[in-house]
Amino acid sequence: MSMLTPPGMGGKYRITGDKYPRMRQRRRRGRFVVVVVASVAALSLVGWGTLQLIDVFTGGGKQASAAGPKADCATKASPSASADSAASVPRPAQITVNVYNATPRSGLAKDTADELQKRGFKIGDVGNASKEFDKKIKGTGILLGPSSSLNSSLPVLATQLTSAERRTDAARKGAAVDLIIGDAFKNLTAKPDADKALAALADPQPTPTASKKSC
Repeated sequence: MSMLTPPGMGGKYRITGDKYPRMRQRRRRGRFVVVVVASVAALSLVGWGTLQLIDVFTGGGKQASAAGPKADCATKASPSASADSAASVPRPAQITVNVYNATPRSGLAKDTADELQKRGFKIGDVGNASKEFDKKIKGTGILLGPSSSLNSSLPVLATQLTSAERRTDAARKGAAVDLIIGDAFKNLTAKPDADKALAALADPQPTPTASKKSC
């Protein structure tokens, strides 16, 4: 019997050699493997959770950068009020214009009135200017109308003589406006330029106004 054989054990339980079987060490190795697997799984979960937190605070990394600004910080454009004001601008056919000549040159009032009529305006009185303006206008002319015409009829008439001065009279009654021809007057604004200005006045393009939400 070997000296390694425990007392009372013989036959098929006889142990030979100089070392005991390592049964307990195999159990420890199995537990060690379980611990390692559990640790790896725990670390994986921690790493995954960290990445999710990073994505939350950075907006999704490269995908968010490629998509542009965050939805909360998106730039929005709102049209200016000029598009709404266009609805109050009348057409030339709705405007009655009185044409007065404040210069020593004869025939200017009639010729100018005829040209305005060709361009679609209604013509009212045509003749010489009153003493208030006669021989007293050094510029190309004065466009005069009631207070209500400041942002309606006068801008439309001004497209036909862009260099004219605009004035309003609060005491004036009626909707008609006056074109009083001054000393520097030569001709009305060229029709192609006047038509272009009139089209822009009737259908203005809204100017986008950028606004940002706070991030």
